[in-house]
Amino acid sequence: MYTDLNHKSEDLSVQQFCLLAFSCAFKRLLSLTTSSKVKPLRDDVTLKQITSAEAKTNDRYLNAILIGLLSLSTLFVLNILRAYDDNRLISWQWVFANNEIFVTSLILLTGLLLSWWLTCIQLSQKKTLTLLLFSSFLISAFQWSHPELIVDASRYFLQAKSLSDNGPGYFINEWGYGIAAWTDLPLIPFLYGTVFALVGEHRIAIQVLTSLFFCGTVLLTYLLGSELWDKTTGLYGAALLLGMPYLLSQIPLMLVDIPSMFFLCLAVYITLIAVMKESQPWFVMSLISIILALLCKYSTWLMLSVLAVVAVSYRSGSWTNLCKQMLYLLFAISIFFSALLLWKYDAVVKQFALLMTYQLPALSRWHESHLSTFFYQVHPFITLGAISSVYFAWRKRDVRYLIISWMLLLVLLLEIKRIRYALIVFPMLALMAAYALQQIRDTRIRSFMLLSIIVSSLAVGLYGYSSFAHKTSAMNIKQAGEFLNKINASTVEIILLPQTHSSINPFVSVPLLDLFTKKNIVYWKPAYAMSQSQKKNSATSSLRFSWDYQLENYYKTSGETVASVIVIISDTRSAILPAIISERLKGFHLKRRFTHHEGVYRYSTIVDVYEANEPRKSVEFIEG
Repeated sequence: MYTDLNHKSEDLSVQQFCLLAFSCAFKRLLSLTTSSKVKPLRDDVTLKQITSAEAKTNDRYLNAILIGLLSLSTLFVLNILRAYDDNRLISWQWVFANNEIFVTSLILLTGLLLSWWLTCIQLSQKKTLTLLLFSSFLISAFQWSHPELIVDASRYFLQAKSLSDNGPGYFINEWGYGIAAWTDLPLIPFLYGTVFALVGEHRIAIQVLTSLFFCGTVLLTYLLGSELWDKTTGLYGAALLLGMPYLLSQIPLMLVDIPSMFFLCLAVYITLIAVMKESQPWFVMSLISIILALLCKYSTWLMLSVLAVVAVSYRSGSWTNLCKQMLYLLFAISIFFSALLLWKYDAVVKQFALLMTYQLPALSRWHESHLSTFFYQVHPFITLGAISSVYFAWRKRDVRYLIISWMLLLVLLLEIKRIRYALIVFPMLALMAAYALQQIRDTRIRSFMLLSIIVSSLAVGLYGYSSFAHKTSAMNIKQAGEFLNKINASTVEIILLPQTHSSINPFVSVPLLDLFTKKNIVYWKPAYAMSQSQKKNSATSSLRFSWDYQLENYYKTSGETVASVIVIISDTRSAILPAIISERLKGFHLKRRFTHHEGVYRYSTIVDVYEANEPRKSVEFIEG
C-alpha cells in the first residue's frame, strides 16, 4: 500500500503557533469544568467599573473564542502530525496530501461562526431530538454517492442475492453450505436480501436501510443516556455520534458494522429497561434483542458481556429475583444456540476454526493504532472528554458509569486495534464524552463545544473523506455500472485480468459491478491460478475470503462472446491484453474508460467498456 509520509516541511513558526494555541486554549477550557467563571484578564480597577452580568458575558465570549481557536488549532495540529494516522481505509496521510486542509479549515471556520449563532436558538428537547434525527439521515444521504471502498461488500451482496433469487427458505437451509458464509453471521445479509426481494437489487435501497440503522443508533444512544442520567446527557451523547468522521464514512457502505452497532445498542437498552422494571414482557423482548445482536457479528458476542454489568449496576429489586430472571434469560439463549449448533454444526465448527486459527492470530497484523482511531477517526475532543469522564464518575462514585465504559475497557485491555471491530462501541464512547460535557456549567458554551465537534467532523468527513473516496479506483466500478445502465444491451460480459499488486482474487469485482448495474452479467472464466507469492500472502491476508468465491452459483460463464458489451477490469491503465482476450475483442471497439486511481490501495480497478461495432464512435475517457 502506498503511503506518502514525506510531506513538505511546514514553516516552523506555523507549527509553534498552532501548538502554543492548542496548549493555551486547552488549559483555559479545563477551568470550565470547575467554575462557570474564568480568571479575569483585566485589572481590579477595570472590573469594578463593570457589572457582574457584563463580566459574565465577556467571559462567555472569551471562552467561545478559545473554543473556536482550539478547534481550528486541533485541525492544523492533526494535519501537521498526520503521519501518525495509520488507518487502512481513510488515513489523513492520503486525505490531506494535497493541501485540502485549507479548504477544510475555511469550512470549519464558517461552521463555527454559524454554530455560535445557533446557540442563541432555544428549542424544546423533543424538537431538538427530531432535528438531530433528521440531520443524521440527511448527512447519511449526502454520502450515498460514495463507491464501495471495502471489498467485503461483494461477499454480503452475494449472500443477499442468494435470498432474493431463491427465497428465504433456500437462504436459511444453505447458509454455510451452498452460500459461502466465511466468518459471517446471517442476520444482516438476510435483511439485505429481504430488501432486494421487495424492491429489487438497488444499492440505494440498502443505503436507505443502513442510514435508518444509523438514525436508530442515534435514537438508542439518546434513550440510554436519558435512562441512565438525564435527557440532556442522552441528547449530547446522540449528537456526538456525528463527531466521528470514520463512523459517518461507513454508513453508505453495504457492510454489517452499522446494523450490528444498532442491534447491540438495542440489546443493551432493552435489557436495562427489563432489569429496572423486572417485567416479564420486557425480559422476553430482551431475549429477542440479544439473539438478534448475537446473529449480527461475532465481535458483538464479546461486547454483550456488558449485560452482566447492566444487571449488577442497575437492579431495582432484590438480588434473588434478578438472578432468577437472568438465569432464565441465559437458559433461553443457550437453548436457542444449542439448536442452532445442532442444525448447522459443520458450518459453525468451520467458522470457529477460521476465527481461532486465522482471524485471531491475524489481529496483530491487521490493526490501526489507538492514536489513529481515537484522535483522527474520532474527534479528539470526544476522546479527551471520555478520558476526563472517568475522573468525574469516580468522584461521584457513579456505578451506572460502568455500563458505558465496559465495552471501551474491553477494547483497550484486549488490544482490539482494528477500527471496524471497535466501531460498535462508539455510542458508549459518545456517552462517556457527553458525561464529561455536562460538567461545563455554562449552557451556551456547552452547546458551542458540542457544535464545534460536529462541525469539525462534518468538515473532515463530508469534504475531506468524500473528496478522497471519489478519487479512488473503486469509483470506476460505480461509474462503469451506472454507464452500463444507459447502454442498450441486456447482457454484459466481464473479463477479469489478474491483480498484479494484490493477493486478492479479481473475481470480487464481478459482484461489486453487479451492485451498480441492472444488466444481466456473464463472466469469462479464465484458467487463472494463484501465483506462489499470492498463495503465500493469501494465507494470512485479510482478503483470503475472496479465493473461496464460487461465482458459478450466481452468474453464468461465457464460452463464447454472447453479449454486445464486454467489460475488462484490470489494475493498471496500460494493461497488456493476452492474445486470447484480444481475439475475443475482435468486432468490438473501446467505448469508454474509467481510470480513477488514488495511488494508495494495492487492489485497483481500471475499467474498459467495449461495445460491438456498428459505425465506430469516439472513445470517452473518465480519468481521475
